[in-house]
Amino acid sequence: MCGIFGCILTEGKAAPILHEALKRLEYRGYDSVGEATIHDGCLYVKKDFGKIDQIHSRLDLDDLPGKIGIGHTRWATHGAPSKENAHPHVDCKGRIAVVHNGIIENFLELHEELEKNGHIFKSRTDTEVIPHLIEDFTARGSSLTEAVRKTSQRLKGSFAMAVISVDEPDKIVCARKESPLVIGIKGRSVYCASDVPAFLPLTNKASFLEENEMAVLTSRGVKIFSLKTGESKHLELSTITWSPEMAKKGGYRHFMLKEIHEQPLALRNALRTQELYYDLMAATINSASRIFLVACGTSYHACLAAAYMFSKLAHIDAKPITASEFIEHYGKILDSNCAVLAVSQSGETADTLTAIRFAKECGSSILGITNVMGSTITRLSKVYIGQNSGPEIGVAATKTFTAQLIVLAKLAIKLAEKRGTITPSELRLLRKKLIEIPEVIEGILSENEDKLKHLAEKYWNKSSICFLGRGINVATVMEGRLKLLEIAYVPALAYPAGESKHGFIAIVDKGYPVFFITPRGHAYPKIIGNIMEMKARRADIVAFIEKGDKEVKKLADEYIEIQPNIPEILTPIAYVIPLQLFAYYTAIERGCDPDKPRNLAKSVTVE
Repeated sequence: MCGIFGCILTEGKAAPILHEALKRLEYRGYDSVGEATIHDGCLYVKKDFGKIDQIHSRLDLDDLPGKIGIGHTRWATHGAPSKENAHPHVDCKGRIAVVHNGIIENFLELHEELEKNGHIFKSRTDTEVIPHLIEDFTARGSSLTEAVRKTSQRLKGSFAMAVISVDEPDKIVCARKESPLVIGIKGRSVYCASDVPAFLPLTNKASFLEENEMAVLTSRGVKIFSLKTGESKHLELSTITWSPEMAKKGGYRHFMLKEIHEQPLALRNALRTQELYYDLMAATINSASRIFLVACGTSYHACLAAAYMFSKLAHIDAKPITASEFIEHYGKILDSNCAVLAVSQSGETADTLTAIRFAKECGSSILGITNVMGSTITRLSKVYIGQNSGPEIGVAATKTFTAQLIVLAKLAIKLAEKRGTITPSELRLLRKKLIEIPEVIEGILSENEDKLKHLAEKYWNKSSICFLGRGINVATVMEGRLKLLEIAYVPALAYPAGESKHGFIAIVDKGYPVFFITPRGHAYPKIIGNIMEMKARRADIVAFIEKGDKEVKKLADEYIEIQPNIPEILTPIAYVIPLQLFAYYTAIERGCDPDKPRNLAKSVTVE
């Protein structure tokens, strides 16, 4: 997730407006920034890696001429943070500039095609194929508008882009697919941005582009077209009533709630990583005699789920281990036959880095999954995969956790394919279900939020809550417990349900809330027995069930229904969503700020 902005002014310079707008979008990305303007037939570009204030102090972003310009604040998905990889990107002749938010899935094929046609690339980003494609189409006689439309039709993936050209210096052409884009208008000044906050101090009149739409901005107004057909569409303006702070949160009360709702898009983006990286990582794991999955906190729970995935699908014994215990536990047996897969949202978690540095010194192969390109984990890893979740402002991990799970699931499926441990028909079904998961999450969010508010209202003042699950969903209940601890300060428990008879059952009495994760699968008959044990002790049973599950529904005091027929290895991605929402609304009921839990930091960089 990145932030883009563009403006056409009737008075004054565009550059200071771009600068201030990008500051308001910095929550969308902050590893690099850049601006481009047009003045007197020339394109001017300033960009570099680092935070906006740092770059402004070095380059003076306000010192660009012209009344028209575009800007970008980046969160890297392809190519580490660097000056070359920062946006805007330009064509060979330096006459077209593009800023882009999203992921181009087929950029490798387009890059190869364009290089064969003589185009010269300066970055390692997916975005750079866009100005070169536009350059090709304009060279064949297309207008800038038509060239952007034709280019959009060549792109696979997600994009919101803004384009300017010296040859048509009075306009900005925008297009969107999946990634958001909004237009602002005040008099004859026009703006485009990833989010409303970018221009809210300038105007509260906005038009939200729909899927597969494009817009042509000039000082004479805004025209909307269909990307697919080129057909003209009606411009609808809304009046934004949010405060600037609420606008940053998309109208949600907190960033955490916004990020919970961003998960369908985050998962789609996580799935867009090139297959090449999965092939390389799977090959390294497949050749290792020992495999370790190393992480902390939420990322450790993702590793715990991954251990089940790898075992069930690829018949691989991968050991999940908390990073702080890794050297003490396994330090004496690490060698060149070991593969260590480190998972860290930030790529800078201190305990995880200590573990993999030690393993690297022992000759082990280091692999990484992270949300931050250019982080230390990416530099230490032989192969790494970006989870492409975008910045997560809330301290409690939500969208980054489910993105980690979907990347690990895709890796497990790739390993199973390489090892021949599942049939071709099973492989096709799993890949189909993997692609459908974002839509499943959309359904969970739309159907269950009010019910989870009700659960929070009912149980917010309980002194303790326990989460129970079996099999791969032990990881789910561990994460549900962690979210409740982190943001609502409830001393929650979590167990493999079969272990609940050892210790935990002693504290269960009338009205004690026990939350069960109960998708149908291998463990289903046994977890029914666990529910009966708790019900016999008059516990309140809260069950997260498949739609149509009449058996558990009869036993439960409260239940949340989830779409059926989710493959067992993917159930944690779906079933953790209501636990995130329950934790969020419990925090609200208890008067806690879920974005800023006490004593916690987003990235734990001390051991």
